[in-house]
Order: sequence, then structure tokens, then C-alpha cells
Amino acid sequence: MKSYNKIQKFMYGRYGVDELNKFLLWLYIFLLIFDLFLNNIVLTILELLTILIIIYRSFSRKIYRRSSENKVYLRLRRNLKKPFEVIEKNIKDKNHVYKKCLKCKTILKLPLPDKRGFKHTKCPTCKRKITLFTLKKQKIEIIKN
Repeated sequence: MKSYNKIQKFMYGRYGVDELNKFLLWLYIFLLIFDLFLNNIVLTILELLTILIIIYRSFSRKIYRRSSENKVYLRLRRNLKKPFEVIEKNIKDKNHVYKKCLKCKTILKLPLPDKRGFKHTKCPTCKRKITLFTLKKQKIEIIKN
């Protein structure tokens, strides 16, 4: 218990770990595995720089600067993930179809119809008519003998 208290005292007033540090750690692991196969000096230098940045950010006392760096990273990550949001929702949810309104960019959650063909709906935000083409809802049954 004494060593835990010492670590806790040492980390008091320091920044610690955030989402950017987690991303950098995953980047370091990826570079390390990739470097095992290629054994390249450039990758080794990148690994070293990545781990030094992680350590510097974790032990830094400039909390405001580190948090602003993390906010920039989170904004960038959100903007990169945004185009794939509808695709991800369509893969996860099997009972609904997600469609993005082209005018106001609202994501609409539509029930999966029983019949195939064109379905028409209105966007609740901008009242624009949206046409959706769907195939028939099918379930695959596995029959065991």
C-alpha cells in the first residue's frame, strides 16, 4: 500500500492518461509489431518518439495545454468517423434502416419493411421527401438433421 501512495503522490498535479495517449499507445504497439517483421531503423525511431511523447504527456504539469491537445484530437477523430456513422448503424441494427437526409444531414431511423420496393418518407426536420429502396426482409434458418 505504501508504493501505491507514493505513486499517487507523484502523479498529483500531473496530466495522466487521456484519449490521445491511448491512441498513441495503440500506434506504438502497431509500430512495434510492424517493426518486428521489417526491422527498419525509421520505424524504431518512430516507436521511440511515440513512447517519449506518451511519457511526456502523462507526466506533464501543463494540464491546460494537454487537455487542449486532446480536444483537437477528439474533434479530428469525430470528423473522420462521421461519414461512416450511418454504415456502422446499419451493420449493428438488423431491424431498422438508417438513411441520411441529403438536405439537413439528419440521420433517420426507418423500420425495415416486410416488402421490397420503393418506400417514401419525409424528413421530420426539413420536410424533404426521401425515397428508400429495400429488398425483402429475409431470415436464414438452419435446419439440423
